[in-house]
Parts: sequence; C-alpha cells; structure tokens
Amino acid sequence: MSPPIPTLDDSPRSTTPPAAARPTCRHCGSVNPPASEFCCAGCAYVFRLVHEHGLDAYYKIKDTVTTPADPAVFQARDYAWLSELQVQAEAKAGEATPQLDLGIQGISCAACVWLIEHLARQQPGARQVLVNAQTGVLRLRWTRGEFDAADFGRRLQAFNYLVGPAHGSAHEGAESRALARRIGLCAAFSMNIMLFTLPSYFGMESTFAYAGLFNALSMAFATLTLFTGGFYFLDRAARALRAGAMHIDLPIAVGILGSYAGSLYGWLTDQEHFIYFDFVGTFVVLMLVGRWAQVAAVERNRRRLLSRQPKAPQVRLLAADGVERKVEPEALGTDDAYRLSAGQTLPVESRLETTEAAFSLASINGEAEPRIFRRGQRVPAGAVNLNFGDIDVVALQPWAESLLAELLKPGQREGHRQVMLERIVRGYLIGIFVIATAAGVGWWLATQDGPRTWAVVTAVLVVSCPCAIGLSFPLAEEMATVALRRRGVFVREGDLFSRLSKVKRLIFDKTGTLTLEAPVLRNPEVLASLQADEQAALLALVRDNPHPVAQALLEPLLARAGDMADLGSLVESVGNGVEAGPWSLGKSGWRAGRAGETGTVFAHAGQVRARFEFADLVRTDAREVIAQLARRALPSFILSGDRRDKVERMAVDLGLPAERALGELTPQGKAAWLDREAAGTALMLGDGANDSLAFDRALCRGTPVIHRGVLAQKADFYYLGKGLSGLQALFAVNDTRMRTQTALLVFSVVYNLMAVGLAVAGHMNPLVAAVIMPVSSLASLAIVGIGMRSAWSSQA
Repeated sequence: MSPPIPTLDDSPRSTTPPAAARPTCRHCGSVNPPASEFCCAGCAYVFRLVHEHGLDAYYKIKDTVTTPADPAVFQARDYAWLSELQVQAEAKAGEATPQLDLGIQGISCAACVWLIEHLARQQPGARQVLVNAQTGVLRLRWTRGEFDAADFGRRLQAFNYLVGPAHGSAHEGAESRALARRIGLCAAFSMNIMLFTLPSYFGMESTFAYAGLFNALSMAFATLTLFTGGFYFLDRAARALRAGAMHIDLPIAVGILGSYAGSLYGWLTDQEHFIYFDFVGTFVVLMLVGRWAQVAAVERNRRRLLSRQPKAPQVRLLAADGVERKVEPEALGTDDAYRLSAGQTLPVESRLETTEAAFSLASINGEAEPRIFRRGQRVPAGAVNLNFGDIDVVALQPWAESLLAELLKPGQREGHRQVMLERIVRGYLIGIFVIATAAGVGWWLATQDGPRTWAVVTAVLVVSCPCAIGLSFPLAEEMATVALRRRGVFVREGDLFSRLSKVKRLIFDKTGTLTLEAPVLRNPEVLASLQADEQAALLALVRDNPHPVAQALLEPLLARAGDMADLGSLVESVGNGVEAGPWSLGKSGWRAGRAGETGTVFAHAGQVRARFEFADLVRTDAREVIAQLARRALPSFILSGDRRDKVERMAVDLGLPAERALGELTPQGKAAWLDREAAGTALMLGDGANDSLAFDRALCRGTPVIHRGVLAQKADFYYLGKGLSGLQALFAVNDTRMRTQTALLVFSVVYNLMAVGLAVAGHMNPLVAAVIMPVSSLASLAIVGIGMRSAWSSQA
C-alpha cells in the first residue's frame, strides 16, 4: 500500500525564512498563486507521485528552490528509439551485462540524483543506475529479459526528467574540465615557486650554497606554469588579434609575458630585483580560476538540456500492395503514400487521404485552435496529428523542400564583439605601454643605468596586472549566471550579457510564449465537483488524447490521486469529440447540451455532467513585465502566425499599441520583419519551429519551452515557470553586473595609478609586488561580492 500523502502541515519541505509571507510551492519552492499549495499542476502531479512511491525523503535533501515541473510530464513521447538502443546494447554486450549511456534533462540538485537512483531500484530488472550530474549522463545496467528501458524512460518523464541519446561529442564540457586540469597543475607549480622563493624574502643571501638551485627551480616551475596555463591566454589573445579584435585575454597575456620575460632576464643575469617568478605563478592561477568560474557556470546550464534529441519517429511508407515499411522522414519523396500515427508531426506538405482529420498548426503558424482538414486538402509540413487513430497521406514534396526541414536547420550564430570591453583593453594597453616607455626613457636619461632602467620598466609591466579585468570580471558574470538560475533563467551562451546592452526591442511570439502551451481551464471548480467514478471516466477519455482541450484537462486530473476507468475502445468523431460507451466529451450539441452553447461538455448517456470553459490566457504577469520593460525604453512587439484579430486583442490586453502586434505572419515573414525593423537590436522570445528563422536573425534569443528540443539549442537563455518575471530578472541582474564591473574598473584605475606610480618612482621590488598583487585581487573580489549581493536577493 502506498504511504499516505502528507497534508500541508506535515509535509517535508525545504525551510524558508519566517519573514517570507508569500506561499511557496510544496514541490519546487517557487512562489505560488494565492491560496494554492502548488505553482502548477505539474508540480502537484510530481509531488503526488514522489509520495506514492515512498520517496518523500527527497524533500528533506532538495535545494530550497528548484525548477518547476515541465508540462512534458503530461505529454506523450515516443520511446521507440530507446527500445532500439536497448536491443543494440544487449547485442553488443554478448554474454556480459548490457549497458547504455543516455543524456538526461531536469537535474537541478543532488536530490534529483538520489531520486533517480531510487526510482531505478523500483524498476524491474534494473541492476545499476549511475547519474553524473556534472556531465548530464545517465548510465544504465540491467538484467536481460526483465528490464524495459522505454518503460523506465516514461517513469522518469513522469517525475520531470527527460532522457535522450547521450551526446556523442567528447567536447561537451571539455573547456571547463581542461581549465580545471590547468588550475590543478599551475597551483602545484605556483606553490613550489613560493616554496623556493620565500627563503630570499626571509634573508637568504645569494652566496648561500643552495641559492642558485632554489632560483633555478623557481624558474623551472614558472616556465612550466607559462606553458601549462599561460599559453591558454596567449593563444586566445593571438587568435583574437588575427581576427582584428582586442580580446580581454590580451592584457592578461601581456602581463604574463612581461613578468616572465623580466624574471627570466633577471635569472640569467643574476639580478634578483628583476625576478618575479612567484608573481607569474600566482597571476596565472588567479586568471585561470576566474575563467573557469565563468565557463563552468554556462556549461552547467547547457548540460541541463539534452544535447541530442531523439530522432523523429519513423513514418510508415505504404506500398502499392498495402505492405507497410518504416522509413525516416528524410527518405520521403514526392507522391509517396505513408501513414501517420496519433500525435506525430507531418514531415512534408501532404495531401490528406483519410476522410477527415484534425491537425494542430500551432508550431507552424501559431494558431491555437485545431483545424479540420478533409480528403484531398493540402496539409502543411509541421502539422501535428491530433486524432486518436492513424491517418493516410500522400507526400507532395521531398523532405529537402519541406518547410519543416528549413525550420529545423541549425542556425549559424555570428560572433559578437564586445566593443566597450575592446575599448577598455585598448586604453589599458596603450596607457601601460606609454607609461612603461616614458619611465624607461626618463630613468635612462636620468641615470644612464641600463639594468636599473630595465628593472623599472619590468616593474611597471608586472604591477599593472589586469586582475580586476581578468579575475573579477568573469567572476561577476558567473555570479550573475548563478543568480539568474535561482530565478529560473538559465544562461547558455557566455556572451549573452554583452549582447543585452545592445537590445533595443523585445519581440514576442504569441502562442506558447505570451500564452501557455495549452488552453487554461477557466472553471476548475467544476472538475473538482465531479464524483470519483466521473473523474475516472474523464481521465480515460483524455489520457492518450493529443487534442489541446484533452491535454488541458489531463493536467489537473493527473495532479489528483485517482484511478482511470476501463471504458474499452474509444471512438472519435473528428471536430466533435470522443466517446466510449455511455461517456462522451466534446462540443455542445454533439452528444449532450444544446448546439451553439459554449464550452466542452462531459456527459453520461446524454446527460451533462460538467461543462468546461477554456481560454488561451496570457501568462499571469505578462502585462506587468512588459510595462516594466517599457520603462527601460524597451518596447515590445508581437509577431505571430495566428489570426490578426486575435493578435490585436492580445495587444490590447497587454497594453500595447495595435501597430506593434502583427498577425498572420509566416516564419519567413517574421524573419524578414526582424531584418527590416530590428536588425542587430532585437531580443526574440519564441517557443516553436515557426520562430526558428526569426531566432537566427535576432541579436539575443530566449525560449520558455525546452522539452521540444527545437529552439533550446539555439537559445542564448531559457526560462522556466508560468510567468515572464525571468525576463525582468535578466535585465535587473545584468544592471547589477554592469554596476559592479564599473566599480571594478574604477578600482583598477586607482590601483594601477598607485602601483605603477611606485614602480615608476623606483620603489617597487619583487617582495612588494608579491604582497600587493594578492591584496588587490582580494579587494577586487570583495567589490564583486558586495556589488553582486543585491542580485542574490529575492527582489533583484
């Protein structure tokens, strides 16, 4: 027997500060709508499943706030590809235990790993499941004949975890791992340099027997540091220069080369006041740490998504003799007759051969309502079969000419140059070289002492290290990335923040972006009033029904603890509804109710049991967020393929002028509008394949939908939840980052004026440099911590 689900008073949940008056979701910890225990039906559903499986300890170890459940927990997914991979793995293993690596999406904390491993223990035939949260890889080992990989995939989906083929690239996360190895080696080298340098600071004479050996070892370890860690920055700076850009790595490379070259000269000429090997080691380690923090934060967000989506389900090609043969959609040619299963996407424009069928065109033109097609009509590529049964169609074009093929092509992202940062780098380099040259000329004219002059020049190059730029700038961006993650916004591209400063317009798709993916049930109290047997019958009518209305009812039904009735086979009337025995669900006047009345009628033996009202509602905070962004001089526009009148009504609801709401646009039309009206200045938000071409034209792009895998891999960021507050948080946190980096620049200027002033005056030596460099680094880190503190508050 399953353990009882705890009430609100005794449920194990993460603690929140007593001052937090707003209710939080019992599953994910995010802020709830008023008088609600959960932020969405998905969280309520997963919460129920966790307790039914006796895994409520998950709530004792999870993070306080995790990502809300994705709508994918309710949606049917094809796992035939996973069954095929299982067969292949068993054949490859021979007599050994079969093993399979999969990508996994949805892990947000260590508790997720615990939950997945415990779910595996409840799965028949599963022998071992290992989850690597760092790489987003799930490793399965099982007993032949007992384990069903597809069934396990469906169970994970119900708990808000999606599986896909493991990424085939060894480069996934490779940069952060390579940087971590460099940091480890360079830290060891740096500590050895300090070990052999400290005696000289404590009074070791040059005549000491081992002084020469100590200096030689310091030089050797500094050289190893240069080759291991320094060349990372030297190579990147050189490549940027060849591309005509002044990269942030250039001043870092200059600092490394200048300090190493001066130190090497001092070691060769036995002049200790030139030797800064300990500085070289420490500086390289600090720069690597800053870069690793920045890269690792972005890579972590990327690994939260499946890097490879399962292949689209095969279609069944119909031969002249009626024999079916499964083929990839890419193999379809003109005049090929084929069969499409329920919920499957039409890969190419086709002619309908079935009497009539309902399709969703939302992913192609943004139309929220299904459209009925009849025999002989053309159905566009990308339409989704909303019927219970199979439909027969004839291809009117090959895959290569299909609109869907065009929309699914990976976009080429142009590199973005950070003009402001390039100006800072250019000014820094010019200033340092001018000061070093002037100091060298001045000291030579004043003293005619070549070694002393070179010592001053070396000291200027050494102490003017760009710690604030090389260490603290990346750290500020890493903290901004983590702060956004806490708000459900996940940065996927490292140059997003620099792009945001150029955004002048916000472009929204309508269906699925400004609105939710499925229609919203307007009268949930009617559903709650149904008896248990009525809810069980209704669940049977909508459980495997791809129609949007059925999906809108499925979510709250699954969130409740109830069984599904066995009604036998279901019969569908296209455009009207579905029925099984005496139970029916459909438009008013079909089996019950009066024709012309609104709502969807649930009936038994012709007697109305419930009338459900649905609407495509805008996200709850959309109007407020758009108004806030407008106050930032960021006007919003709606580009949609849906009917013009519906788009204009939504613009009125959102407080937007009618001229900023454009409807009935094709995917190409959206892209052309961006090229014409917002080239290089637009942030595009979309959710489906029809936004793909516009995505490729936008300066920045984000998506609220990640389970489809269409735009998630193109997006600079993605955001989760029912609202748009993440978009406001994106700009607010970026403002904090920019203020912090401005403060760092001011500190850097002041520090360099003081340190370079000492060097020019001839008062700098290796000991002083060894002290002020870490002090300045700590000070810049303190500035980052104080400056970014507000980004971590709940109101940032």
